[in-house]
Amino acid sequence: MTKGRPWRLIAGFALPVLLSQIFQQLYNTADTLIVGRFLGDGALAAVSSSGPLIFLLVSFFEGLTLGAGIAISRYFGAGDDARVERAIHTNIVVSFLSGIALSVFGVLLTPSILRWMGTDPEVLPEAISYFRYYFAGVLAVVLYNACKSIMNALGDSKRPLYYLLLSSATNVALDILFIGGFRWGVWSAAVATVISQAISVVLCLMQLSRKTARYRLQWAKLRIDREMLGQIVRYGLPSGIGFANVIVQANINTFGKIAIAACGTYSKLEGFAFLPITSFTMALTTYTSQNLGAREYGRAKKGARFGIVCAMILAEFIGFAMYAFMPYLAGFFSSTPEVIRLATNQTRTISLFYCLLAYSHAVSSVLRGAGKAFVPMAVMLAIWCVLRITYITLIMQYSHELRFLYYAYPLTWSISSVIFFLYYHRSDWVHGFECAKS
Repeated sequence: MTKGRPWRLIAGFALPVLLSQIFQQLYNTADTLIVGRFLGDGALAAVSSSGPLIFLLVSFFEGLTLGAGIAISRYFGAGDDARVERAIHTNIVVSFLSGIALSVFGVLLTPSILRWMGTDPEVLPEAISYFRYYFAGVLAVVLYNACKSIMNALGDSKRPLYYLLLSSATNVALDILFIGGFRWGVWSAAVATVISQAISVVLCLMQLSRKTARYRLQWAKLRIDREMLGQIVRYGLPSGIGFANVIVQANINTFGKIAIAACGTYSKLEGFAFLPITSFTMALTTYTSQNLGAREYGRAKKGARFGIVCAMILAEFIGFAMYAFMPYLAGFFSSTPEVIRLATNQTRTISLFYCLLAYSHAVSSVLRGAGKAFVPMAVMLAIWCVLRITYITLIMQYSHELRFLYYAYPLTWSISSVIFFLYYHRSDWVHGFECAKS
């Protein structure tokens, strides 16, 4: 990504990433859609009740794989093959150990966490079953993201897409077979997800282990390199912040299973809708990191401007589409009028502010690619975590209404966007990897 027109490189990289993200999102969305249709609103609430719990725990470790991708992109752009190899092997080992730890943690503590979040007792048994099976196989999820981060960092965003096409189709087929055919419980949706994700992991590892690969994964070289581990943690840790969403979900859980199902429906649709922005921001991180590693500072700035503007415009188009079509989209998940109404209300409170969320994510991605990971971490901790939690805690004491929970998102997105704007335009962020000026 250090030669050629920046817009073409970023868009060309982002498109396969987008398709990969769409099919990866299909895993949980297929679970939610099929569970809601075949097993009813109670089962839908069970799957939806603690989506932020999975996001919090898994995203923490996915953040580390993103940090590895930044380090790999940096040295790949600089032509430092030795460090690229060390970063790849360290990433795989760290991801393997993280997956094991996350699996043990999730299986043992899921009941306690769900109760702490105030999950409706009516859906609690099914929720525990679903998340325990999910976490039992979460190693496959973590390892796939590690392999994908390696391939993306090296400029290959197509192979992860091909592997995901196969595993996504497998997931949908298994969901229909287990739930629609065998009439197994909610837990079988988690089993289908784990089996399907394992297929993509095996394919990724086979590709990375090929003898003809320039940067080959060799099992004898798997070890943790202290220098690479430090960079992985420094660049990736700020990407794994999601605790505030757990607090939001805990408050939503107090409104009962209909509200849980409605918010879960919105969450799944928002996840799909925002994938183009996520893909752009992932491309921005890789692009920025490779070009700064190659000392192409002007190119890095030019590509960053393009990516930020495109992300905001695209996000607002998506927001308008969500605003207009949400009643019809929510109907795919549930036929209950109240679920559809609440999901639509949430969408129409939040979706027109997507441009602000896109701006914050885009600038954060550029800064992370430039090695300025502390700034996104500080802003997101202060605004998206501390301020959001403070607002929710106070507002719920004042008025126990769902709409006030919805306001937490546009409010904190607006504040973070102002901070990122001031920092981005007043700082010389190109100094992320090298002590040299453009």
